[in-house]
Amino acid sequence: MIERWLAYPLTRGLDLDDPRTTQLRRQVLRDKPFLPRLYREWYDAVARAVPSGVGAVLELGSGAGFLDEWIPALITSGRFYCSGVRAVLGGQELPVADHALRAVVMTDVLHHIPKVRRFLHEAARCVRPGGRVVMISPWVSPWSRVVCTRFHHEPFQPEAAEWEFPATGPLSGANGALPWIVFDRDRVGVRGGCAAVYL
Repeated sequence: MIERWLAYPLTRGLDLDDPRTTQLRRQVLRDKPFLPRLYREWYDAVARAVPSGVGAVLELGSGAGFLDEWIPALITSGRFYCSGVRAVLGGQELPVADHALRAVVMTDVLHHIPKVRRFLHEAARCVRPGGRVVMISPWVSPWSRVVCTRFHHEPFQPEAAEWEFPATGPLSGANGALPWIVFDRDRVGVRGGCAAVYL
């Protein structure tokens, strides 16, 4: 019940998967003093990592965010329509031609994709040679284990054997430990200084 007590009053008790909740979270993200600074730092890092040149940039899970202020002509998307979302789509099947994108970007989204392996294949298909998939995602640390298992509303299962979880709602379905599982726990080797994950 502590999660309910810690919830922001504007969104307390609301259904996470209701588009109206995302609209309210957009307001919360702008109103809280700490969050806009944090997101600006993240967005600076994401924008710097996007390669220059031709090709569109697709953001998955745009929701309450404002990354479009950093990346011109960003194609914002979400699992449902809300203000600021140009395309309704999910990360497991991207309606994009092969090699059409300069980058796929996301902030705090990967752990909401029920079949990460499928997403990684789709993203690799859609980005051009030299393109990138750029993300900022939760990580597993001693601190995050305490916070995510005791105080956070999303599922957090670092012991999960698979890179999948049951698909429920677009925001309520998650495993907060999934980015760490894929890119750290299950990393199988190093090639050229980069982590290699077998797909």
